[in-house]
This record gives sequence, C-alpha cells and structure tokens, in this order.
Amino acid sequence: MASGGQQFPPQKQESQPGKEHLMDPNPQSTTHHYNPSNKLLGKVAVVTGGDSGIGRAVCHCFALEGATVAFTYVKGQEDKDASDTLEMLRQAKRSDAKDPIAIPMDLGYDENCRRVVEEVANNYGKIDILVNNAAEQYKASSVEEIDEPRLERVFRTNIFSYFFMARHSLKHMKEGSSIINTTSVNAYKGNAKLLDYTATKGAIVAFTRGLALQLVNKGIRVNGVAPGPIWTPLIPASFTEEECANFGKEVPMQRAGQPIEVAPSYVFLASNVDSSYITGQVLHPNGGAIVNA
Repeated sequence: MASGGQQFPPQKQESQPGKEHLMDPNPQSTTHHYNPSNKLLGKVAVVTGGDSGIGRAVCHCFALEGATVAFTYVKGQEDKDASDTLEMLRQAKRSDAKDPIAIPMDLGYDENCRRVVEEVANNYGKIDILVNNAAEQYKASSVEEIDEPRLERVFRTNIFSYFFMARHSLKHMKEGSSIINTTSVNAYKGNAKLLDYTATKGAIVAFTRGLALQLVNKGIRVNGVAPGPIWTPLIPASFTEEECANFGKEVPMQRAGQPIEVAPSYVFLASNVDSSYITGQVLHPNGGAIVNA
C-alpha cells in the first residue's frame, strides 16, 4: 500500500456513481498478500454496489474464500466496471462454487430489491450473506442546498435499500447467516460538506444495532463496517480536483485506504469461524481516526 503523505493526480468525474476504470490510479481491489482459507466455503453472498470500490474488493475476497457471489450495479452507468468485476470473480471462484452473477438494479425501491433477492434465490437456492453496500453522496455547503428530491434520493439508495434488501433476504436465510452493513466514519465524526450522506450513515449504525437485536434469537448476526477515507469512485465523482489530490491526508496515517484494506473486515464478519460471538457491532478500518464507537 502507498506510504503516508500519498497524493493522487487531480481528477474529477462529472456524475455519480463514478466509474472505477476511469480513476488514476485504479483502486486496489486485490493483493498477493491475501491468503484465503476456505472461510466461506459453500456460502452464497449478495453484495449491493459490488461492481467497484469496496464492493468489488469484498466480492473478490468472498469468491477467494469459496463463496458463490452475486452483486448489483447501476445499469448504463457502471456496465464496464460490472463486467470487469464479473470477470475477476470468474477467475477467482473455486471449482465447487457456482458462477457469479451481476444484477443491474436501482435499489431505492422495495419492488426492485425484492426482484434482486428472488433472482439470487432462484439461481442459488439460498442467501447466507447479505452485504448492504450501495451508496451515493453529494457535497453541499449548507443544509439549505439540500432539497426534497435530493434528500429522498440519497436516503433511498443509502438506507431504504438496506431495509428492503434485509427484509426480503431474510426469507432465504437461516441460522448462521450474516448481514453486514456499510456505514462510515462520518456517522461518528460528522461531515459538514456531506450532511445528507452523513445522516444516512448514522441511520445505518442504528439500523445495524436494532436489527441485530431483532434477529439474534434466529441465529442471524448483523454487523457493520465504518470505513474512513477510501479511494473509490465516489471520491472523484463527489469532490473537486484539489480535494481528490489530497484525499485521506487528514487521518493519522496521512493517506487514503484502498478497498482491499477494508474487504477483510467483511470476510471476518461473514465468517462464523471468526466472528460467531459478534453481533450489533461496527468495525473501523479508518487510518487511525479516533471515534466514539
């Protein structure tokens, strides 16, 4: 990984959700240092927003660990990234796993989430791991800039979809299954420029803790991951060229993290071998930022 004081080339993408193949440098989704050990052998996992960034790295690590993987992406905007990820998963999958699938869908609506879950269940017969990871963010200098359509859009993608995906996936889960929600360091520290995004990430923390209590008697664990500044397509799609160039320098490690530095947290929480006594908790791969967890 890059050393402290890292600086990215100035860059800017004009629209969300951002495209990984256009980033310079491309985010690191893999590393030869990762040594899989069959932690998810025979499991079926669905990852929302799995075409790029953290989602791509999670999908890849899951496949290396023996899971059959399905992921969602935004049709027409993330097609190439989704195709690239699908090929990565085909190369990574174990011979006893089934072929991965990529599902284009806007997850902000209940019916769409139901369709995703049913497609996964029809293909694989079950769901063992749900990773709610899809997100979008937009800058605003004042709450007065955030109108109702934008607020609804951000909440639909970032938290409504987590409710919808969980409620439909539960029909196909059993004891030993796991739900993992992607929140953010912003839920704990706040972010004046990403107010609506930050509000959704706080909601995800509360959702995680509440759902964990609701499902504990069914033997289904619910946890979260709160990444710090990670080099993903959301960054050039959200920030100015100067902000991209200096992204991540504010944390003690003085650099942005890479998706592959976050993905093992999801493997840990998905694996009953590693985390069978953990539920309602949040992991914090954030470069040393101090949070009140």
